[in-house]
Amino acid sequence: MSAYDLSGLHLERAGDSGPLLLCLHGIGSSSAAFAPQLAALSDMFRVVAWDAPGYAESADPDGPLSMDDYADTAAEVIRAYGGSAHVLGVSWGGVIALRLALRHPGLVDSLMVLDSTSGSGTDPEKAAGMRARAAELARLGPDAFAAARAPRLVSPDAPADLVERVTATMAASVRLPGYAHAAEAMAATDLRGELHRVTAPTLVLCGDQDRVTGPDSSQVLAGGLHRTAYVIVKDAGHLANQEQPERVNAWLLSHLHIATDPRTPDPRTPRTKG
Repeated sequence: MSAYDLSGLHLERAGDSGPLLLCLHGIGSSSAAFAPQLAALSDMFRVVAWDAPGYAESADPDGPLSMDDYADTAAEVIRAYGGSAHVLGVSWGGVIALRLALRHPGLVDSLMVLDSTSGSGTDPEKAAGMRARAAELARLGPDAFAAARAPRLVSPDAPADLVERVTATMAASVRLPGYAHAAEAMAATDLRGELHRVTAPTLVLCGDQDRVTGPDSSQVLAGGLHRTAYVIVKDAGHLANQEQPERVNAWLLSHLHIATDPRTPDPRTPRTKG
């Protein structure tokens, strides 16, 4: 059981049939981040995207949540739908997805880890910066906090309407204490020594202009995982799934086709640019 009551969790759903696809958003976002995926993948999958505990329309948790608690809550979502799921995680959501696959391997059919990292606990400076974010949110409030942070989540040449949408999503999603719990969980996490234990086939994808975690962090993930494909998406920042949805969705569907077809061999896939 997780430390969070599932009755308070808000879920966006699309699709009535097919395998379950669970989407876990980044630390400054919500289920709204997956609008392109809910629209494009729901013909073949039951797509479910959460507002993480303490975010957007989900209730605040009773106390601090660790990365294990987030992973266990995601596991409860999968169990509530029966069976197992393919899990798509962006940034912080990718770290939760990896932790979920480590703690509940029987529930995870495959992983798609986008613009993510092994956790902020890999470096003391990164951990300190992550922990400082809660005070910044408290000082600025969500609107100014989002205005300061959101533009870096996309590439420098991203269209203005995307920047506005990402900023609005962040402002509507983040609040205390939920954001502080998420930041502390990230600061305390370093998955590098555990990646080799992930058994689920994994797509690691990163925007070539990601200025937040960056391709180097995704390379660490791809190098540490056994069954992985590593893809760089051109002309995309940290939120590649929103900035280049057609390209990203094509890679997601390719991965999901391979992962759901038992006739497909599963060797390590060569690294590809696309």
